[in-house]
Amino acid sequence: MTLDLIEVKPRLNVKKVVIITIVLILIISLISTAIFFGVRQYNKNLSIIERDILAKNRPAHELFYSDNEKQNKIVERVSHIYNSDYRRVFLTFDDGPSKSVTIPILDILKQNNVKATFFVLGSNAERYPEIVKRAYQEGHYIANHSFTHVYSNIYSSPQAVLDEYNRTEIAIKNAIGDQTYNSRVFRFPGGTSGGKYANIKAEAVNLLNQNNVAHLDWNALTADAAGLDNVNDMMNYVETTMGNKNSVVILMHDIGTKKSTYELLPQLIQALKEKGYVFENIYDILKS
Repeated sequence: MTLDLIEVKPRLNVKKVVIITIVLILIISLISTAIFFGVRQYNKNLSIIERDILAKNRPAHELFYSDNEKQNKIVERVSHIYNSDYRRVFLTFDDGPSKSVTIPILDILKQNNVKATFFVLGSNAERYPEIVKRAYQEGHYIANHSFTHVYSNIYSSPQAVLDEYNRTEIAIKNAIGDQTYNSRVFRFPGGTSGGKYANIKAEAVNLLNQNNVAHLDWNALTADAAGLDNVNDMMNYVETTMGNKNSVVILMHDIGTKKSTYELLPQLIQALKEKGYVFENIYDILKS
């Protein structure tokens, strides 16, 4: 008689299975916890890095005007702009922005890593807010040159000057998308001194100062506003008016008809570099 072999299945050790299961659960829990805290720490470190990057990229204007002590000294600081123990130059542009001139100027400044100061008209800031915003975002200082540039309106009274300043400030705020912005630097159309409105201007200077607003003229120019449009003639004119000054504020214009201004700019920048000038804008005055 033949006996069939019967396969005997090994009995599972229930206790061992339970232990293995518990160990696996613990291992998975430990791995999950490590991953969770690792990701959390990574995000925390990333957040710190991002904050540092954002802090470095905060507009210089925001960094300055968060300091009330510095803000209260703006009139004094700007009044000393012509005093320097080293060679520095401020490129300033009035009457813009305009598509045909300001945009090429911004392109040239960017190519040369030069920061400038733009004294904008409020009416043009309303017309081309995207250009004002670009200039601001690229580190140029946006200052105030009145709203209308119509002398009979602006200089009808000292209060009219302040009103045009305030109206332009609103246009600038809206253009750059920052309602906390205040340029606090005004350039009188036609300059601060002289002319038939000299008395009004003098009173307006005091009124602006009382409102913590500085005013700034220039001590060199290209004569683009006087109709000079030959690049070589403009270059000769600006060099003559600069003389041997250490601190130079150059007046130029970026209204739409002044194409010779951006045509001159590369040559002017190169010449100033060769003479040893450092390019600065109003931000450099504020943080000094």
